Amino acid sequence: MCRHLAYVGPEQPLARLLVEPGHSLLRQSWAPRRQRYGTVNADGFGVGWYAGDDPVPARYRRAGPIWADLSFADLARVVRSGAVLAAVRDATLAGADAEAAAAPFASGRWLFSHNGAVAGWPASAAPLVSLLPPVELLSLQARTDSAFVWALVLHRLRCGDEPDQALGETVRRLAEAAPASRLNLLLTDGTSIAATAWGDTLWYRTEPGRSTVVASEPYDDDPLWQEVPDRTVLTASRAGVLLAPLEDPASSPTLDSARAGGPPSSKEPCT
Repeated sequence: MCRHLAYVGPEQPLARLLVEPGHSLLRQSWAPRRQRYGTVNADGFGVGWYAGDDPVPARYRRAGPIWADLSFADLARVVRSGAVLAAVRDATLAGADAEAAAAPFASGRWLFSHNGAVAGWPASAAPLVSLLPPVELLSLQARTDSAFVWALVLHRLRCGDEPDQALGETVRRLAEAAPASRLNLLLTDGTSIAATAWGDTLWYRTEPGRSTVVASEPYDDDPLWQEVPDRTVLTASRAGVLLAPLEDPASSPTLDSARAGGPPSSKEPCT
């Protein structure tokens, strides 16, 4: 269910990341090597990138397969950026909301993508609706599981969570409500990357002090690529990569009971 990639590093053409490598994201749209669920990612695609000193990214998204979009080939050849998030989509529900359902989702300086599926969608996610203020629920960018996951993440970011905390808490909540979900999440603000490995493949390639790529699977055979263990949250920048385990809610107290027994927080609560 989808392939995605995020990059921070020296400015370069989008094509160098997304088109030219031997196993680029473009090729992964029809011939992924490590995808565990689904075989073809033809239900839309998108790329978001940051330009110059502008903190708000630009996006190019379409409902069809990336290989059929001749305009994207031209765009990727000439547009340059030092921070990119891109995805090709295999829809949980085919045809749902067309271009609006294609990652990356965006708000302010953030770009976001979800590789996976919320098991039992939408019924399984119903208990989590109360976590969102009504206006945020009514502002969902699409009627899909990924758009709902993004709304949960964005709400936590607005409440003051760090990116890895926002992703980790969202994954734990969703895994508790829908245990068979696959929740590989990818988030960037143009300077750093946060990601989770939960049910599908995730890899990274870093040259500390220069660049880092985080992706569903390697786009070439460079030995610098490292696989991220399942049930892990990753934080990265040009400086390098940090990995931390994500606790499975099935083996721990419920999130609410654990929070109730913990020390008081100085931060405004984000339910």
